[in-house]
Amino acid sequence: MARKSRRELAKDRGDLGDLPVTVKDVALKAGVSPITVSRAIQRPELVSDATREHVLAVVRAMGYVPNLMAGALATSKSRLVAIVLPTIANSIYASVVQAIMDRLAEAGYHTLVGPSGYVPEQEEALLATILGRRPDGIVLTGTFHTQASRERLASAGIPVVEAWDLSDDGLDMQVGFSHEQVGVAVAEHFFAKGYRRWAVVGVDDPRALRRCKAVIGRLAELGVNNVAVQTLPLPATWEVGRKGLANLLDAGEKPDFIFCSSDTVALGVLAEASTRGLSVPDDLAVLGFGDTLNGQFANPALSTVSVNATEMGRQVAEALLRRFDGQSAEPRVDTGFTIVERGSTART
Repeated sequence: MARKSRRELAKDRGDLGDLPVTVKDVALKAGVSPITVSRAIQRPELVSDATREHVLAVVRAMGYVPNLMAGALATSKSRLVAIVLPTIANSIYASVVQAIMDRLAEAGYHTLVGPSGYVPEQEEALLATILGRRPDGIVLTGTFHTQASRERLASAGIPVVEAWDLSDDGLDMQVGFSHEQVGVAVAEHFFAKGYRRWAVVGVDDPRALRRCKAVIGRLAELGVNNVAVQTLPLPATWEVGRKGLANLLDAGEKPDFIFCSSDTVALGVLAEASTRGLSVPDDLAVLGFGDTLNGQFANPALSTVSVNATEMGRQVAEALLRRFDGQSAEPRVDTGFTIVERGSTART
């Protein structure tokens, strides 16, 4: 006769009440050991596919909720990774985060995502809350943080990856690209194609400003001065792009090339150009940043700078996983970028 679990015996007595399902209850029902149940939930790579699916089916049927904090106290591992990003509204950040989450999930890690709203002090507040949950690692967007955040992370003693950016003042590990190199490459590439009347439309974001300053600096070296600049407040929206181009045209500027801080802003520029009767790219070439799907399906299709978001996310996850396994990880990984030319810069 099959043994009954503690929960089943209580039910037989009619005194089940709010008795929670335990890992031992699941193990007895599934016919495996409690450690196998724990591994199927938290370290799925350590059990066979058939066993994992069988155990998870029992977990779902019994309504078992694992006590992850109890496991963390017992093993000093929470199997939780926190990701702090500026916003969840921008699809380019979403692509990086999704790649991180997918790879970590394969290795049995859970993720917690928090938006900072581009505000370092908000990031600081998030970190104070996140660290109380004992994450095994943290992913930050960019390299600009408050001194309090830097000190708190140093004291935590856990792996930290700064994504999206490379700098000489890293906290721990960095995976990303050089915004300055993007700016230089854009200036050189499109200068060589004959564009001489440049403008920049963007938002007041430190990362975007670094790209824009690099474009302007390299153009000056090439003999192109008086680059018109429109920098508007965050967030990056179509309206920013429309207003930026409108301000330029209303001020008498006649750019033949506009570099935008993001694809979203560039789409706004395209919309305003259409309203003004300007032909893109014959009257005005437009370059975005981020290689989003919306830009690919614009009319004309938007030329852009791709930062290899999926590969960046995967490399972030791999860096963390190597450190979790006690291995060394490269302190700095450059995932690069690519200028992608489409219809918005393809003159006939």
